[in-house]
Amino acid sequence: MAGTHAVLLTLLPTVLVLIVLAGVESAAVKDVKDKAQAGTSKRVFMPASDASNFFKRRGRRSPTTYEEYYAEQRVKMSANERRREHLEEQNNEYENYLEEERDEQYERTREKNEQWREFHYDGQYPRYPHHRQYA
Repeated sequence: MAGTHAVLLTLLPTVLVLIVLAGVESAAVKDVKDKAQAGTSKRVFMPASDASNFFKRRGRRSPTTYEEYYAEQRVKMSANERRREHLEEQNNEYENYLEEERDEQYERTREKNEQWREFHYDGQYPRYPHHRQYA
C-alpha cells in the first residue's frame, strides 16, 4: 500500500507539468500580439518544408565559394580516379583471361594435330610433305 502511495505522489507532479505545458504553443517564442514582433518571429522560424529546401534554393541563387567549388572538384576527381582504376583492373583481368584462353586453345590445337598425324602416319613416307624427296 505504501508503494502505491509513493508511485502516485511521484506521478502527480509529472501529470500537472504535462497539463500546464500542453497549453503552451512553443517555449522558444513568446505569444506576442504586437504585429512587428510577430513579423520578425515569422521570419526567423519557418515551416519544415521551407527549411529543408533552404540550402537547395540558396545554391541556385548565390555563387558557390572557392572552398565549396574546390571540395566538389576533389570529390569528382576522386570518384573519377576510383572509376579509372576499377576499369583498368577489369581490363587487365580480361586481357589475362584472353591470354590464358589463347594459350590453352593453342595447346589443344597442337595436341589434336599431333594426334591426327600420329594416327594417319603409315610409316612408308616421312610425316610432313616438305620432307618428301619427290614432288
